[in-house]
Amino acid sequence: MFFKFSSFLSRIVSHRQLIVSMAKREVATQYIGSLLGIIWAFLNPLVMILVFWFVFSIGFRVRPMQEVPFVVWLTAGMAPWFYFAETVTGSTAVVVANTNLVKKMLFPSEILPVVKIVSSLVSHLFFILILFALMIFQGLEFSIYFIQGLYYLFCLLMLVLGLSWVTAAINVFVRDVNPLVAMAVQIGFWGTPIFWDIRMMPDTIQLLLKLNPVYYIVQGYRDSFIYATPFWQHPYQSLYFWGITLALFIGGASLFLKLKPQFADVL
Repeated sequence: MFFKFSSFLSRIVSHRQLIVSMAKREVATQYIGSLLGIIWAFLNPLVMILVFWFVFSIGFRVRPMQEVPFVVWLTAGMAPWFYFAETVTGSTAVVVANTNLVKKMLFPSEILPVVKIVSSLVSHLFFILILFALMIFQGLEFSIYFIQGLYYLFCLLMLVLGLSWVTAAINVFVRDVNPLVAMAVQIGFWGTPIFWDIRMMPDTIQLLLKLNPVYYIVQGYRDSFIYATPFWQHPYQSLYFWGITLALFIGGASLFLKLKPQFADVL
């Protein structure tokens, strides 16, 4: 089993050029024919942030969070969540959407979720650039802890990849998985403290909410870009997160490897 798992991962590494090439083509296809092209990857998150900022800051008159402007605090939480949502929902249907490739005996279908994850990094990068611009506009200082954001991005990639292998593999056999994942993402959006401070909840509810591994990443982005808090100050949360993520990563790869030989027959 270990040999099959290591071979599974090595095939992904060996096809890294193909992954990058397919990711570039997916990004180009997404914006082909539009007048603004890839600028939409910047405008979409910008408009989304402005809308939420207007609703909560102007409409509900939300105060700054821990002396941090609400729009900055909000954007730091939205950046990882929307990358998570985009990649998980997109990866779930990626095998079914590429039936012609999957049916080719030599095509490594396990790279399809990876391609989606890589291509979605473009919009995530623009989200981060908007965050930096807002921090400059609000007069906030940059910190060496910004580099720590790369650690939490790696956490996000590992979590998403493991989960995507699970949902993409099962969706081939049970097409209800795709709408169920979309529904779960919608619920998770409001159940994750992105627009509201987790400290407003009772301690028991806080513990339950922190069981969501995405919470670790959302808070990690804020710790890195706003609060300058090192990740090693949360050892138990880190151990819990990596326990869940590694289980999903190994389990997802194993499940995909097990079901992969049947994809062509079902599709």
